[in-house]
Amino acid sequence: MTQIRTDWDKGTWMNSPLSARVEGDHLKVIAEKGRDFWKKTLYGFEFEDGPALLAEWDPNSAVEVSFQLNTFNELYDQAGIMMYHGPEQWIKTGIEFNDGIPQLAVVVTDGYSDWSLCPVPDWAGEEVTLRASIMKDAVIIRARTENHPWRTLRVARFPYESGNQAGPYTCAPKRDGFEVTFTRWSFTEPDQDLHVDPPVKGAFV
Repeated sequence: MTQIRTDWDKGTWMNSPLSARVEGDHLKVIAEKGRDFWKKTLYGFEFEDGPALLAEWDPNSAVEVSFQLNTFNELYDQAGIMMYHGPEQWIKTGIEFNDGIPQLAVVVTDGYSDWSLCPVPDWAGEEVTLRASIMKDAVIIRARTENHPWRTLRVARFPYESGNQAGPYTCAPKRDGFEVTFTRWSFTEPDQDLHVDPPVKGAFV
């Protein structure tokens, strides 16, 4: 499987972070306190001001984002992939710190947001990879670390054949100074089957 590593400067910020700097192959991002993505459900408020570095997403490819988990320690610290079609239709997925532990989180929004969580306390301090791959009218969302195999988090409706963007995002709704080190962003071959894990390693070009 060939993975095309995306240069950080190929993306465009949807809402700039407090700071972003490239160090070697990595991108270090500091999120501004109070910014997030959410629409209406339960809380009533609407946010679409979190920083997301986006590029065009061909539905015939999967997108992967990797980052280090060693700085997540306060409520709602989060980072992962933003899949964006428009202000009413988007999905964010990644790690979100909640109830004192890291959790795999997915927020699916189609006018209203929903939120799912899965605790992964044994992933603390590792490098995490999130993956999203469109199949028919849905997106398959998976995650792994260097020490834990792929797990499927969600199959969510995402029927848009064009106008999609995807890339790394991070938010810190509750605190100042949250910095995430993103280690990789790539577009690669899509999933072939819901029940077959994608390869973990491939050649970068």
